[in-house]
Amino acid sequence: MLKRSRALASVAIIAVMTGMGAPAWAETLREALALAYQTNPSLLAQRASQRALDESIVQARAGLRPQLDVSVSANYSRSDTAGVGVTESDGGGASIGLSQTLWSGGRIGHGISAAEAGIMAGRENLRDIEQTVLASVIQAYADVIRDGEILTIRQSNLGVLQRQLEEASARFEVGEITRTDVAQSEARLAQTESDLANARAQLSVSRAAYAAVVGQAPGDLAPMPVLPGLPTDFDHALDVALADNPGIRAAGYSLRAAEANVAAAKAEYMPSARLTASYGGSTNDLGSLNDITENTRFQAGATISVPLFTGGLNSSRIAQALERANIAQINVEGERRSTLQAVSTAYAQSLSARSTLQAGEEAVRAAGVAAEGVRQEAQVGLRTTLDVLNQELELRNAEVTLASARRNEYVAQANLLAAMGRLEGQDLDAALTIYDPAANYNRVRNRGALPWDGLVEAIDRIAAPPVVPANDAADAPIDTQLKSEIVRTAPRG
Repeated sequence: MLKRSRALASVAIIAVMTGMGAPAWAETLREALALAYQTNPSLLAQRASQRALDESIVQARAGLRPQLDVSVSANYSRSDTAGVGVTESDGGGASIGLSQTLWSGGRIGHGISAAEAGIMAGRENLRDIEQTVLASVIQAYADVIRDGEILTIRQSNLGVLQRQLEEASARFEVGEITRTDVAQSEARLAQTESDLANARAQLSVSRAAYAAVVGQAPGDLAPMPVLPGLPTDFDHALDVALADNPGIRAAGYSLRAAEANVAAAKAEYMPSARLTASYGGSTNDLGSLNDITENTRFQAGATISVPLFTGGLNSSRIAQALERANIAQINVEGERRSTLQAVSTAYAQSLSARSTLQAGEEAVRAAGVAAEGVRQEAQVGLRTTLDVLNQELELRNAEVTLASARRNEYVAQANLLAAMGRLEGQDLDAALTIYDPAANYNRVRNRGALPWDGLVEAIDRIAAPPVVPANDAADAPIDTQLKSEIVRTAPRG
C-alpha cells in the first residue's frame, strides 16, 4: 500500500512539472478511456455500491424461507424462609424452533419487486457515473492537447518577437526608427513572456487533471479521433436521449420501486399465515441433564394473524409511501426536463464551436498572409513597427482561438453523447472489457435459496394488493408542447 501511494504521488508530480521530460510512451484516447474505465476511483466506488445494492434482493427473498432458532435457558433460585430454612433450586431447558411464512398478503412479494426495481435504478446510476467519468477523460485529454498547442504558439511567438526586437534595435542604431519603436517591441515581448508563463501553468493544471481522472500522467498524446455515434440532427438526439438517458431510466425504476412499496404498505392490512414447529425439553435439576432428553416435547401448528388496530401506524405508512411515490413521479419529469436542457445545450455548443472552428481556420490563414505582408511592407518603410506587432498579435490570437474551438467542439460532442446516454465504454471502444453489473446480481440472487422459494412467492402474491401506477409518467411521452417548442427553437447545423 505504501509503495502504491508513493507511485501515485510520483504520477502527480510528473503531471504538474511540465518542465521535466514527458513519459516516453505515446497515448491514444482509447488507451486513456480504457485505463480510466478500469482504475478510476469514482467508477470503482459506484460499482462497489451497486454490488452492495444487489444484496437487497437477497434480504427481500429471505422472507420466503424458514426461520430456525435454538434457545438454551438456565435458572437458579435461593430462598431463606423463617422456620423452614434455605431452599435452593435450579432448572433449565433447550429447544429448537422453526417457522415458515406461507402468505403475508403480498408484503414479501412486493418487497422483492421493490428491491428488483431499486437494483435496476442503481444500474442506471452506475451508467450515469460511467458516462460522467468517460466525459471527464475526454475533456481532460482535449484540454491537454489544447494547452500544449497554445504553449507551442506562445513559444513560437516569443521567438518571433525576440527577432523583431533585435531588428528594431539594429534599425534604431542606424537611425531608421525611433526609440519609441524599440520600446513598443520591448513591451510586446514582455507581455508575451507573461502569456508564455500562463500557458505553462495552464498546461500543468490540465496535466494534473488528466492524471487524476485517468490514473497516469499524459505522454505524447495522439490527435483526438472522431467520436462514434454523433447524431445528425437535433430531433434524433432528443428522441434517443428520452429513451436512453440513464437519469430518466433511473427515475423510472425508482418510481416502480415506490409503487411497489405502496402496495407493500397496503398489504400490512392483510392477514398473514405461517407454520410453526418446536422441539425441546426442560429439567428442574441442572445436576441431572439427562432429564432434558427424557422430558421432551414436540409442537407443530399453523398461525393466522389479522391486524385489527395498529394505532394509525398502517395508514400512516401508506400515506408516507404514496407521497414518496409522488416524489418519484415528479422526479421522472424533472429528469426529462434536465435531459432536454442538457441535449439542447450540448447540441448548441457543438454547432457554435463548429462555426467558430471553421471561421478560425479561415482567420488563421488570412492572418498569416497579412502578417507576412506587413513584415515585408515594414522593411521598405510602408508599415510601422507597431503595425507589425499588432498583426503578429492578431495571428497568435487567431491560432489560440482555433485551438480552443477545436477543443470546445470535441467536448461539446462528448457531452451531447452523454446526455443521449451513448457515452458508455462499449459505445466508445467495442474491444473494451465491459463491467457487467448483472453478473454479480445473478450470482447473489439465489444465495440461500430453497426448492420451494418459487412456490411460496407465488402463493404470497395471491390476492395481494395490486401495484397501481401513480401515473403513467414513467412511460408517457414528454409534454408535446414543451418538446415542440424546444425542437422549434433548436439551432440547426
